[in-house]
Amino acid sequence: MELKWKTCVRAGVTILALYALIHYWSAFAKVLGTAIGAALPLFLGCAIAYVVNILMSFFERHFFKNRSNAVYDRLRRPFSMLLSYVCIALFAVFIVCMIVPELISCVRVLIVQFPKALESSYQWLEENVPISGLFQEENNLFANDALNLKENVTKAFQFLFTGVGGAMGAAFGIVTTLFLRAMTFLIAVIFSIYILSGKETIGRQLSGAVQVYLPDRLVKRLLYVLRTLDASFHSFIVGQCTEALILGGLCMGGMLLLHLPYAAMVGCLIGFTALIPVAGAYIGGIVGAFMIFTVSPVKAVIFIVFLVILQQLEDNLIYPRVVGSSVGLPGIWVLAAITIGGGVLGVVGMLLGVPLAAALYRLLKEDAAERKRANKKTGE
Repeated sequence: MELKWKTCVRAGVTILALYALIHYWSAFAKVLGTAIGAALPLFLGCAIAYVVNILMSFFERHFFKNRSNAVYDRLRRPFSMLLSYVCIALFAVFIVCMIVPELISCVRVLIVQFPKALESSYQWLEENVPISGLFQEENNLFANDALNLKENVTKAFQFLFTGVGGAMGAAFGIVTTLFLRAMTFLIAVIFSIYILSGKETIGRQLSGAVQVYLPDRLVKRLLYVLRTLDASFHSFIVGQCTEALILGGLCMGGMLLLHLPYAAMVGCLIGFTALIPVAGAYIGGIVGAFMIFTVSPVKAVIFIVFLVILQQLEDNLIYPRVVGSSVGLPGIWVLAAITIGGGVLGVVGMLLGVPLAAALYRLLKEDAAERKRANKKTGE
């Protein structure tokens, strides 16, 4: 078998490219990170557009139905898009208004109660374990008036003026970071609006470009993979939101029956954090237990027991029926996808892991079935 010169050139170019990639990996990673950072608003805009499109498509299917008027056709898309963004914005404002004020009040309660609790703990220790002798040197320090007021004021002013540069720099850095994040989000929202406004045109353009530059067989395979990914993500988002609403409602109802404080707020928090598969409810439960603890430690323990029982019911009854069946992924692979995705990309990985694993599972399953059918035909 003779080797063609084109094959040798391709192999040489591939080896050279791999060597350059490995040898200059640090520089390549830096350039790649810069490019991803520059394009982050666009990626975020695509993600926002995909989520909003689910709600927008629902509104388009149910509003202006059976209307042949051109005016209705023009108004259908803008009205549905505006309604989708308004619904999502109202939901975000509702969650913030429900959680943040109560959380701030709990922190204030802790700040007020902490000195009293510390004093009570010290008195108990003093009664049971004589610890005053351990701090004799410190007591003598205070007794001998070693801490001079003038010296303390002088040190405070010195620290203020010497550290003001660092404090101002940190404050400026925080303000700059918040401003950049806000601008990134604003650009992403604007970009998502452009995508949703002309999604059919953008789809036709991308499809035409792919068909021109790629072989037909590869185009069919690529479109099939994209349709599978779209179905998996769509089912996951709808199922996860439904499951979060059910879990939040059950949590709030159970807390009302048990006469636990912050029932509405903790129920909203549990429902919101339940958007993160499996582990999300526990994350919200930690914050909820912390807030209830400021009112009554006993009720906080009751809440933890209740949440564990509710989470077990959710994992074994609600989640498999609502989300597991919708994405078509067995429970063991859901847990594996969340674990691997969370370890690689954190919370974002936990969100993306399940639909990606579901799409991969479906592709492999169908490919294996197709290969089995081909082998049977060959055997016949």
